[in-house]
Amino acid sequence: MVDDSNAELSWTSDEMMSVAAAREISDGTVCFVGIGLPSTAANLARATHASRAVLIYESGCIGAKPDRIPPSIGDGVLSRSADAVVAVPEIFTYWLQAGRIDVGFLGAAQVDRWGNINTTVVGKYAAPAVRLPGAGGAPEIATSCKRVIITLRHNPRALVEKVDFVTSFGHGDGTGSRERLGLPGAGPQVIITDLGVLRYDTSAAQFVLTDVHRGVQVEEVIAATGWALKLAPSVRETPAPRQAELDALRSFVKG
Repeated sequence: MVDDSNAELSWTSDEMMSVAAAREISDGTVCFVGIGLPSTAANLARATHASRAVLIYESGCIGAKPDRIPPSIGDGVLSRSADAVVAVPEIFTYWLQAGRIDVGFLGAAQVDRWGNINTTVVGKYAAPAVRLPGAGGAPEIATSCKRVIITLRHNPRALVEKVDFVTSFGHGDGTGSRERLGLPGAGPQVIITDLGVLRYDTSAAQFVLTDVHRGVQVEEVIAATGWALKLAPSVRETPAPRQAELDALRSFVKG
């Protein structure tokens, strides 16, 4: 049965995506945060149900508590609100590569059915149609975090059969690829989009659709995916945002 207690509320598809992503963070989680939608989701979690979550940014800020969404990892609101600011090498060697990060949040220009991420080029590397921002710390995040959550908007250009360039390794070509390479983290486990939620199914060796957001049809998600998307045995409706979640999210956006 669908809960209609929030039927009178309204929200945008981006707000639904941010709320769904925030709910993946439990209280006390140590989270490596990327800029954009990942930062929005992580800060929303900290402001609502996960007040003890520790947000770590690549710039060296540990325990950041911004009162607005920072546009970059160098924004002063992060260092001013952090419990500590350390050198970037320490973030990667002592925190990330040492296995101290529970969740890594990443965005993507392209992602495939195995959670491989492209943020480098669209088209051939030597002569790309589009050159993207690049890797930053994403390859290390995808490799070393205990689990990785990917957020992006859902369309066939973003969720593709095969990424044009593997910037950040997901599950390679399926189950066993990470183990063969000796990668420590579990890799991408959840893809959250403006249409629904996909989770990595080890038995299927790919991401499958588990949830659709309110008002979205399963057929709509299938049509917006660049591979033959498999479905979980029971595809659920994502629980609607609560008023407190929307209020906190909108206060961050207003800054």
